Amino acid sequence: MEEQVQQGSTGLSRGLTARHIRFIALGSAIGTGLFYGSSDAIQQAGPSVLLAYLIGGGAVFLVLRALGEMSVVDSVPGSFGTYASRHLGRLPGFLTGWTYAFEMVVVCIADVTALAVYMGFWFPDVPRWIWVLATLFILGAANLFTVKVFGELEFWFSLGKVVAIIAMILGGIAILIFGFNGDHSAGVSNLWSHGGLFPMGLEGFVLSFAIVMFAFGGAEIIGVTAAEADKPEKTIPRAVNTVPVRILLFYVLAIGVIMSIAPWQTIGSSGSPFVQIFEGLGLGAAAHVLNVVVITAALSAINSDIFGAGRMLFGMARQGQAPAIMARVSRSGVPWMTVVVMIGALLIGVVLNYTIPEDVFLVVASIVTFATIWVWLMILLSHYRSRQKMTVDQVAKLKFPVPFWPYGQICTIAFMLFVLVVMAFATETRTALYVGIAWICLLTVLYWLFLRRSGSGWTNRAADASETCSPSQ
Repeated sequence: MEEQVQQGSTGLSRGLTARHIRFIALGSAIGTGLFYGSSDAIQQAGPSVLLAYLIGGGAVFLVLRALGEMSVVDSVPGSFGTYASRHLGRLPGFLTGWTYAFEMVVVCIADVTALAVYMGFWFPDVPRWIWVLATLFILGAANLFTVKVFGELEFWFSLGKVVAIIAMILGGIAILIFGFNGDHSAGVSNLWSHGGLFPMGLEGFVLSFAIVMFAFGGAEIIGVTAAEADKPEKTIPRAVNTVPVRILLFYVLAIGVIMSIAPWQTIGSSGSPFVQIFEGLGLGAAAHVLNVVVITAALSAINSDIFGAGRMLFGMARQGQAPAIMARVSRSGVPWMTVVVMIGALLIGVVLNYTIPEDVFLVVASIVTFATIWVWLMILLSHYRSRQKMTVDQVAKLKFPVPFWPYGQICTIAFMLFVLVVMAFATETRTALYVGIAWICLLTVLYWLFLRRSGSGWTNRAADASETCSPSQ
């Protein structure tokens, strides 16, 4: 029986075990970006999207290795927000922490929107905003319990997704080998028989990176969990090192099977491509089962989004970079106020799904891409600066050093900047780039108004708010 670890000096409970961390990391690779957003990426690039997922996944792996190195050395609340403050300065730390929280709010809106679309598979006449509202209240309540409740939820959500995706891949391979109901359109040749591997040309391939990188957003939650992980020096490396296998299995192989079963042009965005494929082949029962899976995936992502943003704001509040009230924790070690704030912010998703239900996902997904790339850049730059400050002996003592130092990190930084440039060339993502730049400018102004001038943080009593208190206080 796994025991709950007692609260440490941070006030947070170290209740996430190796099993929890492993499946949180596993689940972070299987979410809305795969089940719903992959159809947009396929339409943008055709079969060449598989190469885009490989390249993007490799870059994300190096980001997580950089984060993993820093997390093993010092697992602190606020994770990469704290590292940015420490190695790049207070302003970059402030921008990173709040941009991550912003990312989680926006990606959560994307996730609840996708969930509402999935529910439309069964209940086409029910307005989407109803599903969004019900989901927020249920998962918001779950996040107010102990962190172990969150860990258990993520464990079972992720386990269900993993089993289902593996079953889908095996079922898809069986269809390719044995056929189904006399249908002969399925075959691996679909990957090159409809315009070749690059049917949309080099331009389509390059532009797909803006969508592809959205799919990997949220993977950095591995670093956020470190402050509440039992033995982070062991659990974090194990979780990070599973990333390459996850990318190959859950993205490249799964999407490859989908595009082999049906020509890539027929994969639309009216629902999950996984469900569409099996429904189109007459496998009604399989389509219903897969719809349960994609709903579970969305619930898992929303659950993680609320957790990740809450813990980031908690860490920032302890540094005086967020209102002090956000540093308050309940007797069970949960930063309850940040959960409440997240639920309040996510009610925006209810409004958007009521007013512009058809356009919500693409708009918020592109905004998330900017925020995600910004956070990853800050992680890479923080790590680069931290390494520059180390002596040879300190580097030699690292328990989880990054591979390919320093060239791998330099290339990854260049790649992230390349994705930001790509966003400027597509109409849909260009707007998101403007929103992202405006967000960074707004945060900079707020920093100078509330933090820089005071010199001691958002409030002179930020440290006092870290006292453990109950939600009723």
